[in-house]
Amino acid sequence: MEKTPSPSGKLWLVGAGPGDPDLLTLRAARLLASADLVVHDGLVGAGVLALIPPHVERISVAKQRSRHTMKQELINELLVRETLTGKQVVRLKGGDPFIFGRGGEELDAAREAGVACEVVPGITAAAGCAAQAGLPLTHREDASAVSFVAGQCKDLSDQDWSGLAGHSRTLVIYMGIATATAIADKLIADGVSPDLPVAVIERGTTADARVLRTLLTDLGDLVAREAVKSPALIIAGKVAARADALDCLGVPGVAEELRNFA
Repeated sequence: MEKTPSPSGKLWLVGAGPGDPDLLTLRAARLLASADLVVHDGLVGAGVLALIPPHVERISVAKQRSRHTMKQELINELLVRETLTGKQVVRLKGGDPFIFGRGGEELDAAREAGVACEVVPGITAAAGCAAQAGLPLTHREDASAVSFVAGQCKDLSDQDWSGLAGHSRTLVIYMGIATATAIADKLIADGVSPDLPVAVIERGTTADARVLRTLLTDLGDLVAREAVKSPALIIAGKVAARADALDCLGVPGVAEELRNFA
């Protein structure tokens, strides 16, 4: 691929936030208005896409579990190729480009090709969705540390998550709905209390948002019982008992246990 930098083209890796268009940054909105091309993923909310002017070309590279419209390597090639023609290219990504967004790979590809590239951060799903749910990820009384992990990581059974959840810690799991039962079993096997409060936030920050709350031991059953669909976050920790959520009573005593934490 041609690696001579374009004199005018530039690539922007832009975070679209968790879904609500009002949470888009001003800088991101300005770039959408002035772009020649917007390459967006499937997690970008419809309200954000509506802000793209009609004359701006757009390409969807939406990905779903086990089914990708375009492989990441081809996305990288597309971004580089279009920018080298002199276009102002916005790569619009749900949440923040550098938190489970593969933005680092796209930045590496741009650098290797000599393409000018800049990153515009966005509100990541953990922060935006937890705030909407009234769930503080850190709290002076309940949590002094917070960890973000991917629930669809390779070799899940080989991971050691024992230090990520429990006393004074909050664990936020992205992309974990399909593996919720395995995640709960793994955490419990690694020593996390089965009675740890858990919140599940589905379609956070949107008009269709749903927040459910239970205990770790019930997580997999909750996801199945309530037919939870992606995109959704799992938040495990004492702070989950503070969420503005529906207590799911599939396990006897769950409401009483959650009141003990609140």
